[in-house]
Amino acid sequence: MTSRAVDTVIFDLGGVIMKNGGPRDFTRRYPDHDPAVVAEIVMGPHHLDTDHQWHRVERGEITFAECRAITKEKLDAAGIVATVPPEPAPTTSNSPFTFQLNDNMVAFIHDLKSAGIPIGILTNNVLEFREWWWPLMDFASVFDTIVDSHEVGMRKPNPAIYELTMARLKATATRTAFLDDLEANVHAANALGMHGVHVEEDSSGAIAKARALTNLL
Repeated sequence: MTSRAVDTVIFDLGGVIMKNGGPRDFTRRYPDHDPAVVAEIVMGPHHLDTDHQWHRVERGEITFAECRAITKEKLDAAGIVATVPPEPAPTTSNSPFTFQLNDNMVAFIHDLKSAGIPIGILTNNVLEFREWWWPLMDFASVFDTIVDSHEVGMRKPNPAIYELTMARLKATATRTAFLDDLEANVHAANALGMHGVHVEEDSSGAIAKARALTNLL
């Protein structure tokens, strides 16, 4: 009989299951400016849940169009102009990028599924983005639950959204791994007793750590 440190694994979407969709994909459009300054204007502080326009759109309180209009005003006021055009979108010119699956992470997800280990998604996301990532994978049948911030009216790092996700999976924090590309969200998971795993742009290290936690080496 094998032993594992965790019985459940929860994944972020952008920058984890997807190669892109994290803050760095927004800030790369502004190479002539400090990425930390751009990220603060576009996405707000990662370690807090505030009334910043990006936090509000992720909680489903405003539309993406409203969020973009506020962001443009703030960028214009700061004299920040994008010099790299957005990637072409598959279905609409309003997409900020084309989502791309992280094949290595997806392979790990399917290994977990085959092993009978409960898996879920916990994503800070925008209603209008669903049409761009949902067709890329059979999310509904692969994952045991999908907690999307705009649907539940709260977002990471609010502890309540982690608790909600674990409750849906009937999971215990100390027996749950959580993978995210933002360190603030990983710290929030750790504070709840979860096994937080930070996913860097090269996700191989995070996948190896999560495989060790689940004994799927």
